[in-house]
Amino acid sequence: MFSQTLFEEYDPKDLKIGIGWDGKSNKTIKIKEKFGESLIVYTDANKLIEDLYNCKIDAAVRGDMSSSAIIPRLKEIFKIDNLERVVIYELKNGKLIISAPVGIDEGWTVEQKYALATRSVNLMESVGIKTKIAVMSGGRKDDMGRCPEVDKTIHDALKLVQVLNTKGYNAYHTEILLENAISDADIIIAPDGISGNIIFRSLHFICGVRALGAPVVNIDRIFIDTSRAKDSYEDSIALAIKLVRNNK
Repeated sequence: MFSQTLFEEYDPKDLKIGIGWDGKSNKTIKIKEKFGESLIVYTDANKLIEDLYNCKIDAAVRGDMSSSAIIPRLKEIFKIDNLERVVIYELKNGKLIISAPVGIDEGWTVEQKYALATRSVNLMESVGIKTKIAVMSGGRKDDMGRCPEVDKTIHDALKLVQVLNTKGYNAYHTEILLENAISDADIIIAPDGISGNIIFRSLHFICGVRALGAPVVNIDRIFIDTSRAKDSYEDSIALAIKLVRNNK
């Protein structure tokens, strides 16, 4: 079960949360039975995103709906070129952390990673979690000179840390040491979208770390992206409710 310290109360009373359904999965049917009228099931991606945009629902969870059906509509209706998503994990010790980028086409420049880092801080603050930022690179500082591509990730990481600290954020360069960042930090910024996606897949699918969901942080509505491999969407819905409550 997900952390009772963060989600000790996620009563959906007076809220409307939309969830996508592929028309087949029993997971969505079971979760509908739990949340009742507060959970609205959609089989039409366009209708789900339009209702979110027009505030007919308070938040949306992707659920079983195909990303190829829902993500293009999300971009089109909210008039954005790219999604910025972050993943919220619950570690086995109960600690909650964020990692970003998660999409393979996200976080390829210092500017993009800065936006993800600062929006991650805002998200963590909204749920009452600490905000220490670990910026990763493709190697240790003493690996400089071994590979131009690695050198660039180190230069970019050091630049990002400098900019973040200048702006008042608590950031440091964790090099390639993900294992240390998991313990030391609250927000982990990967070198690029590919490595960020591999971190997500390694932690969640291989190591069994619970992924509560991936909020989209560059729109002014609450949309939680999810993996269809999840056993249940209860934690993603609870996260959506928490974000709605804390942003009202």
